[in-house]
Amino acid sequence: MGIKVLLAEDEEKTRELVKVSLEKEGYQVLAVSTGQEALEKYEAVHLVILDVMMPQGDGWSVCKEIRKNSKVPIIMLTAKAEEADRLTGFELGADDYITKPFSPKELIARVKAVLRRVEGDAIISDESLKFDNLEINTLTRQVICCDQLVNLTPKEFELLYCLAKRPGRVFTREQLLEWLWGFDFYGDVRTVDAHVKNLREKLSQAAPDRKYIHTVWGVGYKFEISIN
Repeated sequence: MGIKVLLAEDEEKTRELVKVSLEKEGYQVLAVSTGQEALEKYEAVHLVILDVMMPQGDGWSVCKEIRKNSKVPIIMLTAKAEEADRLTGFELGADDYITKPFSPKELIARVKAVLRRVEGDAIISDESLKFDNLEINTLTRQVICCDQLVNLTPKEFELLYCLAKRPGRVFTREQLLEWLWGFDFYGDVRTVDAHVKNLREKLSQAAPDRKYIHTVWGVGYKFEISIN
C-alpha cells in the first residue's frame, strides 16, 4: 500500500496539476472539491492538502474539525500570503502552508518533508519526560499538565519534547526550524514563534500559575519551570 494523499481544491486546473504531480511521485491521490467531501474522506489518508477557499467549508474550518479527531499531517494551500493568514493556519494545527502560485517541485519537496517528519523523527525517543506537574509521554504522544490532558498538534508535541529534553538549554529559532521541520522546509523562523505561542497558551490553560517555555531575547527559547 502506498501513501495516500487527500487533495481538497475547488479550482479544477490547480487540482489536476497537483494531482498529476503527486501521482508522478508515486502517491495515491484522492481529489475532492469541497470542504464537506474532505471531512468525509480524511480518515483514510496519510496526508491532507487543503485549499483555504472552498465551498461547503473553507480550509480553515476543515482543518479545525480534522484536528478535533486526528493528527494526520495537514498542508494548507492558498492564495493568501499575509502573515496573519499563515499564523491562522498554524494555530489551527496545520503542519505547513504553501502560497499560490507555487511550483510542483516546491509542493513535492514540502510533502516529502512533512511525511518524513511524521514517519520517523529521530528527535523523539522512547523516553518519556516527567517534571513537576508535567508529563510528556512519547509512547502515547500525550501531555499531562496538572492532571489535565493537553491536546497538542504533532508539531507542538515535538517542539515541547525537544525543549524539555534539555532543560535550561537555549535553542535558536533556526535550530528548532531545522530539527523539527527539516532542511528543505520553505518556511521562516516565524513558524517557530507561532507554534511556541500556541504551545504556551495550551499549557497555561492547564497550569496558569506556571511557565514552561521562556524567551531568551535575541537568541531563541528554552524550557524552564517557573512560578508566575
